[in-house]
Amino acid sequence: MKWVVIVVGGLVGLIALMALIGALLPRDHRATSTIMLRQPADSVWKVVRDLGGAAAWWPEVKASTRLPDRDGRETWRQKMGDFDAALIVVEARAPARMVTRIDGGEGAAFGGTWTYELTSVDGGTLVRVTEAGWISNPIFRVMARLFGYYGTLDGYLTNLGKRFGETVTPAHS
Repeated sequence: MKWVVIVVGGLVGLIALMALIGALLPRDHRATSTIMLRQPADSVWKVVRDLGGAAAWWPEVKASTRLPDRDGRETWRQKMGDFDAALIVVEARAPARMVTRIDGGEGAAFGGTWTYELTSVDGGTLVRVTEAGWISNPIFRVMARLFGYYGTLDGYLTNLGKRFGETVTPAHS
């Protein structure tokens, strides 16, 4: 029984320490990942812009369904892993830039925007995705700090490369 109390007390202490550290970390973060594809910008744009087709090539997206517009903006419901997220297209300027925002509503654990930038370069397209996000839960802030902010960005870009039959390694800035 003594060991159970020690183990439980240790876990409670660890969680309390994580919450304290997380409360001291900034709520907002910014991360950018970049890849180069040997594809014209128009071809890349068609795939990036097709939010409804993302489930066909990005395994993390289980489903993507068009919702009614919100305030005149295109809106999608994406099922990713264990959560659903409403994505609002804030800006779309073919074939160069798109900005989407997670609409988590009040009390959401996280949110923010993804800015997709496509730049034509000799022999292909430079694809840069920037996450300007926030995490409300202090414990999740610690986890994100420990494991990095790039996982979802890199997964997206790696699978985008595969969609075009290319192996890519995202660079961070």
